[in-house]
Amino acid sequence: MKKTAFFLTFFLCIGCNNNHRRTDTGQVKVVDHENHNDEQSKHGSANEHMHKSSVKDLIERFESPERDAYQQPQKVLEYLGDIQGKTIMDIGAGSGYFSVKLAEKGAKVIAADVDDEFQEFLQNRIEKNNLNNIETRKIPYDSPNLKDEEVDMVLIVNTYHHVENRPEYFAKVKKGTKPKGELVIIDFYKAEIPIGPPLSHKLPIDVVVNELKKADYTSFDVNVDLLPYQYIIKAK
Repeated sequence: MKKTAFFLTFFLCIGCNNNHRRTDTGQVKVVDHENHNDEQSKHGSANEHMHKSSVKDLIERFESPERDAYQQPQKVLEYLGDIQGKTIMDIGAGSGYFSVKLAEKGAKVIAADVDDEFQEFLQNRIEKNNLNNIETRKIPYDSPNLKDEEVDMVLIVNTYHHVENRPEYFAKVKKGTKPKGELVIIDFYKAEIPIGPPLSHKLPIDVVVNELKKADYTSFDVNVDLLPYQYIIKAK
C-alpha cells in the first residue's frame, strides 16, 4: 500500500521474535525494538521509501523470480488451506501477485489497494486472463472499505507496516470479516536480512500482536518456520 510447525499459539505476551533464528543463509540477527511507540509513526517513511521506485519498477520487482524464491507462494497457499469458494480480501494487492494465485485456487478475491496505477494494471491483467473471480477495489488509506461480515479471510502481505493507525484500521477489518473468518498477516522480521524495507520500517511480532489485541482479536497462531525471511500471523 502506498501510504499506506509448525504453529505456536500466542495468547499474548510472548515476544518470541526477539530470539535469534536460523535460515537457509545462516544466522539471522533479530534486533531489539526499544521504543514501541515509534512503530506507529513509521508508515509514512515506509511508503515514501517504497515509492522512490516507479510503479512499473515495483511491478517488475513484485512479480520477479527473486520474489518467488523468498515468498514461496505455493507454501503460503498450502498454509491457507482449502480456499475454494471463500471470499478473500487481499489488502495491498499491488500487481496482483497473490490475488491471481488465490483466484486460481477457487477463491473469490477482492484485490484492494490505494493506488490507481496498481489497480489499473491489475484490472488489465484480470481482463487479459479472464479471471472472473477477482474484483479490484480502490480503498482509502484509513479503511479496508469492507461491508459488515463481507469476507471469510483478509490477507495482507508485506503491507502491514505501511498502515497508519493500525488498531483502528484492523478493527474495521475485523468488522468486515465473518465471525469464523480470519486475518492472515505476512511480513518481514525486524531483523538484519537481505530483503524487505529498511530495518526501521519493519515491525516485530509482539508489536503486531499487541496492536491486533487492541483491534479486538483474541486468538493468534504465529508461524516462524514456513518462510525464510517472514513471519505469518493468523488472527481471529
